[in-house]
Amino acid sequence: NPKQPNSYTTTFSLIMSRFLIYGLLLATCSIAFASDPSPLQDFCVADANSPVFVNGVVCKDAKLVKADDFLFRGLQIMGNTSNDVGSNVTAVTVAELAGLNTLGISLARIDFAPGGINPPHTHPRATEVLTVIEGSLLVGFVTSNPDNRLFTKALEKGDVFVFPQGLIHFQKNMGY
Repeated sequence: NPKQPNSYTTTFSLIMSRFLIYGLLLATCSIAFASDPSPLQDFCVADANSPVFVNGVVCKDAKLVKADDFLFRGLQIMGNTSNDVGSNVTAVTVAELAGLNTLGISLARIDFAPGGINPPHTHPRATEVLTVIEGSLLVGFVTSNPDNRLFTKALEKGDVFVFPQGLIHFQKNMGY
């Protein structure tokens, strides 16, 4: 005559099986929602003339957007490097190129005088990708605590180097 389970054992088994089912369901749902949301629109060209203030720039009516909203001309012009650091950054942000609005990117041209530097700085919310068009640069970044490691590399024409988001980094002209 086998032992029959008491009501305590039956109740405990039922609770544990439900807990397991709910746990698996919860884990499945959290995995399903762990992705970047798709944009609600193809683009959001900045409307610099809008009187509305938001955290960012208001979108221009999509019917009024033109190809020129996605164009910036001027990076072929060398910046003035006659200053204390011997470099000049020409930034292209939403203020200069309305089509960058909400895309989470910007770009820049950096010109260096002989021996010029782009002093140590950070970008708290962005990774920087640098491409050497002419000359040679010594570049580097420092990792976060506790290691505080310094990574440096001498770059030549055509080289690309990545500075991870939020890390202190620099560039120095080693050439002419």
